[in-house]
Amino acid sequence: MHILIEFLRTELKAAADPKKAKEMQAYMKTTQRFYGVQAPVRKQSFKKARSQFEISSFGEYQSVIKTLWNGESREEMYQALEVAGYFHKFRRNAMDLFEELLESASNWDTVDWIAGQLVSQLLRENRIHEQKLRKWRESDNFWMRRASVLAHLHHKNETNLELLSETIVLLMHEEEFFIRKAIGWILRDYSRFDPNWVNDFVKKNHDGLSGLSRREALKRINRGS
Repeated sequence: MHILIEFLRTELKAAADPKKAKEMQAYMKTTQRFYGVQAPVRKQSFKKARSQFEISSFGEYQSVIKTLWNGESREEMYQALEVAGYFHKFRRNAMDLFEELLESASNWDTVDWIAGQLVSQLLRENRIHEQKLRKWRESDNFWMRRASVLAHLHHKNETNLELLSETIVLLMHEEEFFIRKAIGWILRDYSRFDPNWVNDFVKKNHDGLSGLSRREALKRINRGS
């Protein structure tokens, strides 16, 4: 086992808080184990780890991420994603890996991290990966469909509006809360850059978009910021 994994697991055990673990488990509505280590402490552990231990190849990168991801605790999954984001010289080749993680993700916390940070950045660097989004939006797994929307986050003037519009129109009739919320979120995010486009899109698709999606999309515009 890679020494980075051993170090991170040792740190998690040392910082474990059973009371917080129950609270975190209840908040995420999961039976998965938590150590009860909150984000600031976990991030500090990772900062120490990355200053001491290197990952020297893509194979090593992939192995460390998968091992942590498949660990017993939720915090190990989070640390897998911290590894994925930090060692970015390997990230450019990791789209298949990120897709694999998404397919086994079971809640919004990890799905949104993968799609909104890792995949989003890869898309900005190489638009060939947009073919994945076209596949995900047709998936039977609604988390994959959510990811096909949130992968456009933070693209600003680089947003592929044709693909984003196409995807929203395809998914906007769904009743699934997490899809409706994602549509509103991505439109609100883009409204920072082009509020007029978002306003026009919502008006044009008023009858198809859910009330939740419309409200979320227009939040920033309606409060004038």
